[in-house]
Amino acid sequence: MNLSLCMIVKNEAATLPKCLSSVKNVVDEIVVLDTGSSDRTPEIATAHGAKVHHFQWNNNFSTARNEALKYVTGDWILVLDADETLKPEIVPQIRSAIQSEEYLLINLIRHEVGAEQSPYSLVSRLFRHHPEIRFSRPYHALVDDSVSEILKKEPHWQIGYLQGVAILHKGYQKSAIAQGNKYVKAQAAMEQFIANHPYDPYVCSKLGALYVETGKIKEGIELLKRGVRTSEENYEILYELHYHLGIAYNRLQNPQQASVHYQAAIKLPIYPILKLGAYNNLGNLLKAAGDLKNAKKAYQTTLKIDPNFASGHYNLGMTLKAMGLFTDAIACYQKAIKLNPSYAEAYQNLGVVQLKVGNHQASLTAFKNAIALHQEHNPEEAKRLRQGLQEMGLM
Repeated sequence: MNLSLCMIVKNEAATLPKCLSSVKNVVDEIVVLDTGSSDRTPEIATAHGAKVHHFQWNNNFSTARNEALKYVTGDWILVLDADETLKPEIVPQIRSAIQSEEYLLINLIRHEVGAEQSPYSLVSRLFRHHPEIRFSRPYHALVDDSVSEILKKEPHWQIGYLQGVAILHKGYQKSAIAQGNKYVKAQAAMEQFIANHPYDPYVCSKLGALYVETGKIKEGIELLKRGVRTSEENYEILYELHYHLGIAYNRLQNPQQASVHYQAAIKLPIYPILKLGAYNNLGNLLKAAGDLKNAKKAYQTTLKIDPNFASGHYNLGMTLKAMGLFTDAIACYQKAIKLNPSYAEAYQNLGVVQLKVGNHQASLTAFKNAIALHQEHNPEEAKRLRQGLQEMGLM
């Protein structure tokens, strides 16, 4: 079975080389549709062996993605964006899965690198080159609608899932969102769609979450609740709806209602790794309420799900510190730092706990690392921390 990579791009010269390098010796064909780049994106794609085609952008991701599909010749299609990379560990599973005769679509787990919320998501990015598979929706374009229609007519097909993270995505980091003006583009496209499809649970989830993120919390809650009422048994979407309702109510300083929605999200029958954000946020609510025992359990659950979850180690460390278990807290902070060497808050709290147990030199080293990292991203915090250490006579 031949595998084709299919992409749409525009001005992606900075990220495209890493993306295309991640599929070298994995795909048999690379199809790139350029929607109006003014940088070297088309040349970079060509240099990596891509067949580059051109299309005039019309503010609709589905139209562009469907145009790109016209040029694909492989038996299976993998879809990536330029700010995504394929993890090499998943390649044997992909090769095995596309040899199976029963699958129409295979869902992949994507890691949102550096995202402040919901670090993992499930994406429908690997599918058979079926003539009726098409993308729909102007933003967050996906093939799920057409796949559902095919399954009604051709029920012998199955949808598969691969274990483990398949895609790393850097597009939801704060800097990337600001640089790409993503919120404005997303809101305009989704508002246009939902005007004609007011009860679509997927767009209720995405637009509702976007409203919450941009401060329109009341409008966000209304959309998210509408989505819950209409999502039926699509558990992955239902999880996102409850998860973002939890965030919304937390921002309204209603931790009780936020907890209800996080717990509803956790109970759904979906991959445990997709529940990481809900467990972590529930732990934060419990810790803030002084329920350290259950907060500890919630954070320990996140680490059972994903031992490499740096925030989980940090949050567990904060809980253990509050419980007076300083040696255990130190170990947690150190694990968080090992996984994320730029974790300023972990260094800072490591310094606090090292000081409490009398390790003055280790404490000073941790504080200096925290100041250096804060200086880059949060100079006010660096200044405050430096002044505090000087007042204590440590600097």
